[in-house]
Amino acid sequence: MEDAMTLAAHEQDNLLGKTRPTRESRMFNDQKMKLGIFSANCSGGIVMSDAPSGFRVTWDQQLDIARQADALGLEALVPVGRWTGFGGNTHVHAVCYETYTWAAGLAQATTDIEVFCTTHLPVIHPVVAAKMATTIDHISGGRFGMNLVMGWFTPEMELFGTKQLEHDQRYAYGQEWLDFAMRLWNEPGNFDFAGEYFNSTGAHAYPKPLQDPRPVLLNAGASPAGQRFSARNVDVNLIALPVDQIGGYVKNIKNLAHDEYERDIDVWTYCLVICRETEQEAKAAYRAIVDQGDWPGAQIVMDTLGIQSESFATQITSFKESFLTSWGGPCLVGTPEQVAEQFGELSDAGMGGAVFGFHDYVPELRYFGAEVMPLLRKYGLRH
Repeated sequence: MEDAMTLAAHEQDNLLGKTRPTRESRMFNDQKMKLGIFSANCSGGIVMSDAPSGFRVTWDQQLDIARQADALGLEALVPVGRWTGFGGNTHVHAVCYETYTWAAGLAQATTDIEVFCTTHLPVIHPVVAAKMATTIDHISGGRFGMNLVMGWFTPEMELFGTKQLEHDQRYAYGQEWLDFAMRLWNEPGNFDFAGEYFNSTGAHAYPKPLQDPRPVLLNAGASPAGQRFSARNVDVNLIALPVDQIGGYVKNIKNLAHDEYERDIDVWTYCLVICRETEQEAKAAYRAIVDQGDWPGAQIVMDTLGIQSESFATQITSFKESFLTSWGGPCLVGTPEQVAEQFGELSDAGMGGAVFGFHDYVPELRYFGAEVMPLLRKYGLRH
């Protein structure tokens, strides 16, 4: 009888989340420059171009990419959440795997890498999201993360009949969404939730995530409201900046997190990697992407983001080229030695990590693993 009662108590403890068998996430390891794969779940990946590529959104390729990244010891697989393409010539991202189910599948197919979803908070209710997140956290053995997106592409919001909130209001909504989810992940018993955007009676969620108190969180907010949300809530702020602006940005957001919220935050970037045996080959591959780029698609993205220039037309062209090749992030182009050096420059500027994509993920990731990863270890960026 005593053993049965002890077992029942133990099961109840697990149900209420009192004993959560956490594991050490790669996201919090001691690598100087943490690395991950970005945007492999969407057509085009991180590139907006008709330049020839063998990359296709098929499950076989997703498995190949994920297992390569896992075997290389990379920290993260971060998808892009997309519900509709962007139009233009290539209709980039029109073919896209949904990211919660994508993460669940890749969690089962890998062993150590952190598998993220990207979740649009305005279109997924916290009760649903909290339950799905916990399920994937259990599937993965505690290596699931969430990239929290407030919703910026108006046509996506319109698909759901959801009104696009004003910019800062999106973060107020996001804070309430996350506050609700945090209670679902951690609070035993039932509770009522009454807020401006959510109201719930008798709310509860069992089981609790394996990770305590929540899955790893990422956010790409760069505005003052976005930085404040990241500083208050997440583990990694994802940002793309010129190298000379990285140091000041990283210092400011880390100070904000420490001084106002008594917590730490890391800052990563996202980028395109074009690595070839010779510099000439790498530059030619970059030029092919630009020359066959989806310029109308880049304009649509820029219009949506409100990116304008009151200066010279060359600046507009430069902005568009940046979106064609890497969605506004840096491009690391060159030989293995040169690409490793460029990762070093990002690290020296203050970046704690980078998620990156390729024009053709499967073969280029294989080449990256064979040629660049040893150099990153040589330079002390990895061990």
